[in-house]
Amino acid sequence: MATKVVTVAFQGVEARRVDVEVQLTPSGAMGGGIVIVGLGDKAVAESRERVRAAFSGMGLALPDKKIVVNLAPADLPKEGSHYDLPIALAILAAMGILPADTLDGWAAIGELSLDGSIVPVAGVLPAAVAVSGFGLGLICPEASGPEAAWAGDDIRILAPKSIIALINHVRGSQVMSPPRPGDVIEGAPGPDLRDVKGQENAKRALEIAAAGGHNLLFSGPPGSGKSMLAQRLPGILPPLSAQELLETSMVHSVAGLIAKGALTRARPFRNPHHSASMAALTGGGIRAKPGEVSLAHNGVLFLDELPEFSTQALDSLRGPLETGEVVVARANAHIRYPARVQLIAAQNPCGRVASLSPLPGTGRWRRVISTSSFPMTMRSVIVSTIWRFAEASMSPQRLKRSRASVTASSRVSSLIRRTSSSARSRGSCSSICWRRSEIGRWRRMKSSFESASELYRS
Repeated sequence: MATKVVTVAFQGVEARRVDVEVQLTPSGAMGGGIVIVGLGDKAVAESRERVRAAFSGMGLALPDKKIVVNLAPADLPKEGSHYDLPIALAILAAMGILPADTLDGWAAIGELSLDGSIVPVAGVLPAAVAVSGFGLGLICPEASGPEAAWAGDDIRILAPKSIIALINHVRGSQVMSPPRPGDVIEGAPGPDLRDVKGQENAKRALEIAAAGGHNLLFSGPPGSGKSMLAQRLPGILPPLSAQELLETSMVHSVAGLIAKGALTRARPFRNPHHSASMAALTGGGIRAKPGEVSLAHNGVLFLDELPEFSTQALDSLRGPLETGEVVVARANAHIRYPARVQLIAAQNPCGRVASLSPLPGTGRWRRVISTSSFPMTMRSVIVSTIWRFAEASMSPQRLKRSRASVTASSRVSSLIRRTSSSARSRGSCSSICWRRSEIGRWRRMKSSFESASELYRS
């Protein structure tokens, strides 16, 4: 007779029911052992070794029979190590150590250590929500009990420290109390907008974006305060509502970012590096983990140095910004993650002048312009140009002349550096002589520009 324990399989933030069926059959000529079937991944296949070691650590011997473990439905992919506990409980029920009807009305999730203790796993909160919908209770690791308790007061939760503690609870020798929900963090004190001196137009744009939930693009030279302003946006946003807190926490639970069951009402703020790939931004990988845009759900996604992101990575955000969700397509499943974010981006316009390079042997110059993705730029409702703080006191005419002279001087310096390095690398006499004459001409132009700049500034 087969014994059955209920567990779950994750597809995004959704948890689908999986039945773990165990049957003891005669070993035959091939000998005994644990056989797991049901389209499991490498972590599921390794469960038999962890279960065998856990039984040995508890002083229990597996029967000298073939133990067949079936994960139904068989066509649903199973990933992760949280199948250890339901497999072990089903084997205990098949061996008669636990009464078969004891596990009726319960679902289990957890990883086993080699000594029989239950290790916390990711995704306990969405599993508890799904199990509550099934009308079942949840058996989870002790460290994950406060997280599972957030699923509601009407769900039964057992959070044993080890399998021995669970067996003692079933026999009545050591009764466990239900876990209590973890702490609610109202929000750690972060950067404050009052720390920003000046930049009244940029702060006004930030306040308008916060009030209306608009996307915002900061454009300005390095050191003008673009990143500083963007990091202070969560501080002026309202805290998460109860529904938003549950949605955001479920995504973080799948990613394994909830510690000790503590939830925070502060808006998420994600700042990925500009070398992040498309899978890192939108989600993906072997187990299709949530990406940065999903981890920033109901919060802020800040893309610093926007033109440095790859075009493929930026274009992958067009769908999430329009629909509010990410669909990770696989051959056997389509996984959905919520992704309602407020996009804040920053870029340096001066990257256009620093990207002039000479074409070898032609005497012409190639202009390589690094700009951000046009569709992403068009999705920025507000575009704010930031100046340096020292420029705020200049008149418009003087500021325009100063910028023109500085831009021309930067252009000349870039050309001199690039031409000199190219001449040294080629080593050709004629090329070096030509470039020396060109360098002299550009240096004279630079000195004239610097003189004009000093005259304008005075």
